Amino acid sequence: MQQLTDHLGPEAGAAATSLTSLVVSGLGEVARIGLTDPELRALGDRAAVHGAEWLPLLHRYLAGPPSREDTALFALRDRLGLTSLEVMSVALALAVERDTRASRMLSALQAPVDDVGPSLGLLQVLFGRDDRGRVLPVEGLLQGAALESGLLELRNPAAPLVARVVRVPMHLLLALAGVTLPRSGYSLDTHADEVPLPPSVEREAASYAEGLHREGAALVIRTGAPKEGRAVAARVAAALGLTPLFIAASDVTGLAPWLYLQGWLPVFDAQLGPSERFVVPRIARFTGPLLVVTGRDGHVELTRGSALTWSVSIPFAAERQLLWQRAIGDAELAHHVAPLHRHGISRIAELGSLARQRAAMEGRAVDKADLLAVAAMSSAGGLGDLAEVVDAQITSDSLVLPVHTRRELDLLVTRCRLREALTTGLGTSAKARYRPGVRALFTGASGTGKTLAASWLATELGSPLFRVDIASVVSKYIGETEKNLAQLLSRAEHSEVTLLFDEADSLFGKRTEVRQANDRFANTQTNYLLQRMESYEGIVVLTSNSRSRFDSAFTRRLDFVIDFPEPRPEERRELWLGHLGSRHSLGPEQINQLSMAAELCGGHIRNVVLSAAVLARREERDIAWQDIHQGLSAEYRKLGKQVPAVLRGEAGARASSG
Repeated sequence: MQQLTDHLGPEAGAAATSLTSLVVSGLGEVARIGLTDPELRALGDRAAVHGAEWLPLLHRYLAGPPSREDTALFALRDRLGLTSLEVMSVALALAVERDTRASRMLSALQAPVDDVGPSLGLLQVLFGRDDRGRVLPVEGLLQGAALESGLLELRNPAAPLVARVVRVPMHLLLALAGVTLPRSGYSLDTHADEVPLPPSVEREAASYAEGLHREGAALVIRTGAPKEGRAVAARVAAALGLTPLFIAASDVTGLAPWLYLQGWLPVFDAQLGPSERFVVPRIARFTGPLLVVTGRDGHVELTRGSALTWSVSIPFAAERQLLWQRAIGDAELAHHVAPLHRHGISRIAELGSLARQRAAMEGRAVDKADLLAVAAMSSAGGLGDLAEVVDAQITSDSLVLPVHTRRELDLLVTRCRLREALTTGLGTSAKARYRPGVRALFTGASGTGKTLAASWLATELGSPLFRVDIASVVSKYIGETEKNLAQLLSRAEHSEVTLLFDEADSLFGKRTEVRQANDRFANTQTNYLLQRMESYEGIVVLTSNSRSRFDSAFTRRLDFVIDFPEPRPEERRELWLGHLGSRHSLGPEQINQLSMAAELCGGHIRNVVLSAAVLARREERDIAWQDIHQGLSAEYRKLGKQVPAVLRGEAGARASSG
């Protein structure tokens, strides 16, 4: 602003040539002639440093190289294709905004118009002829690049055309001076470099950037997490020599000049659900490349032209090892973790940072326990209200199952560990359409250990277990259930957690015959769920009381269907002993009798023992037979059954004394 004030002072002289001095000189010439107020006329005299020759000088200046202060505007003229009339109008609008003396002359000349900014009528008077004296109709501004691009905005729409004024929006006025003004819905991600990218993604980013540089097209980047998408977009922008501007706003007025002035690459941030569509807003007068960052679902549509799509996949084990080593600084731990867990790029960076903080609190190096702890903690926030962590470490000793069920579970663990390299060396038919996801269905009566087995599986894999809240996933509104499930699976896939769908038949049940509109929507929802589960690349466990409740097309997509039968007497004995522990007074014959007569599953045995423990702890003693008897009575009442006759009355006590 001091620079502009200097041009208006008498000491500037005719030699000080710039757009500001020339257009303000013309404004001063008009003020000197057209105003009656002595003070304002004197102000016009001081401003009119170029005299009557200001307009020819202005046209010659526009045809030559600019001074340093006009470099940005001249570059913008070339990018947007501005006419001389538009450049002069922008220059005057800028001068009026930046100096009070220019605004005073303008206000006096345009009275009673009270909006600051040159009117179309005044622009016609000042700039209405070219260097050859030909008329330049100011109406040409209405269809020009300055207004279309948002470099100028036309104000007071109720006024007559000649009284309407133009102004340069504040964010562009400051950008022309090298200052960035924050705008709602626009952000510069200064943390993108916190997510290191593997070499393969770096190479692809450079390749896509080369294509964008040559063609000026659009690129849709699909990733499993927004932070990862931003990091990839930042790398593409860097390869183009630009800075990414992330856009969440729908109003892109005045965006093209802002992008050109700041050297930014537009990146639209659109996180979509299934069947959702994002139409990329048209940026008027922008001819450069643009990016769209989104998730795996939804459709991106351009108003003009077409876009390439880059789906950034989870890196292979070798690259994950490199990322883990960068994240935690421990080559041995990175070598151990990378092959077992298919974490996404930004997920590795996030877990590494959290694990280092956790270990630093205790003044030691990062270990595997840190990674498991922060994985469960950070995933809980990422999965939102759709799932809750099951914080239970279940060892093999706690799992009492028939031999054949245990054998199938061991195979499931092996399949999960080998899922990424499973097709190595196999034929093309085996590799076709293969996904590294693992889907297992556990079936059996309530209490047979299905949920416990899911916790054991997660413990064996070193993965957090999250139980899906089906009530939160399912919505009465059309399309919301699919959107919720897509969000859940996408985040779980990226975070490498094990998902548990208890009573899954309520969500993945059989399709019904279409008799009314609701049936059609329900079947459409089921179709989506089946397809999405097939493409899911994580580990998911579903439980149900019966496999017959599932659609046959769904069971075909499952990798394992494991039946959990009701326990036999020898297994029930192990369950009783495992739950009772050491603080009880039951004899071997009583435990054998319970195992033979009480045909209960593990979940029911747990309830009986906990009820008995309440009675015993109240009297500060070990669990006795009468406590177990009361617990049995309560559990059988819940089941709507009678306690077996052999366990009633004093039978247990006699067995104990005998």
